Amino acid sequence: MATSKKVITRDEWEKRLNDVKIRKEDMNKLVMNFLVTEGYVEAAEKFRMESGTEPDIDLATISDRMAVKKAVQCGNVEDAIEKVNDLNPEILDTNPQLFFHLQQQRLIELIRNGKIEEALEFAQEELAPRGEENQNFLEELERTVSLLAFEDVSNCPVGELLDISQRLKTASEVNAAILTSQSHEKDPKLPSLLKMLLWAQNQLDEKAAYPRINDLSNATLEDPAV
Repeated sequence: MATSKKVITRDEWEKRLNDVKIRKEDMNKLVMNFLVTEGYVEAAEKFRMESGTEPDIDLATISDRMAVKKAVQCGNVEDAIEKVNDLNPEILDTNPQLFFHLQQQRLIELIRNGKIEEALEFAQEELAPRGEENQNFLEELERTVSLLAFEDVSNCPVGELLDISQRLKTASEVNAAILTSQSHEKDPKLPSLLKMLLWAQNQLDEKAAYPRINDLSNATLEDPAV
């Protein structure tokens, strides 16, 4: 026989929420963590002045990191590689997968710009040797080179490599590697906490009816359906 769910009223739920004490300093650190990780340097500087919350990395390095990210997003991969090496040469030296993906993005940009002979030469000289050492790299190289077999890439099964989303994917990978090299989390904490909130609500849904947050953008409590 199915058991009825416990019903928690709005008043009772809000009282329970108010009993949970969260320090303002912790909230400020959470906000600063998000601003720093996502690269909002001006907002981070302003928030530091207004709240007195110190970031855990030098804010000047955020501008350098964002310059790298923007270069990849704009397809200027060679420039991005130079900027990464200026920041910390060990990032690419110790991360062969990241370096391969940057070189792969360079190949994609050559193909995008119709530089076919240069693309083939680059693939043979720079990427093929790495493919011989790593099966995954070889498969990714073969997928990328297959773009050359199609005059109309809209009908190409790997045409998504030419989408802007591929640049963004590579840019995010570089961004994460730079953050890791600076002993900083590669992902902001706030989205993880929001995912945890949704998971906790889904677990509680099985046991009780309570005021739920369905719209995370405004965090409005919605009365339970009873």
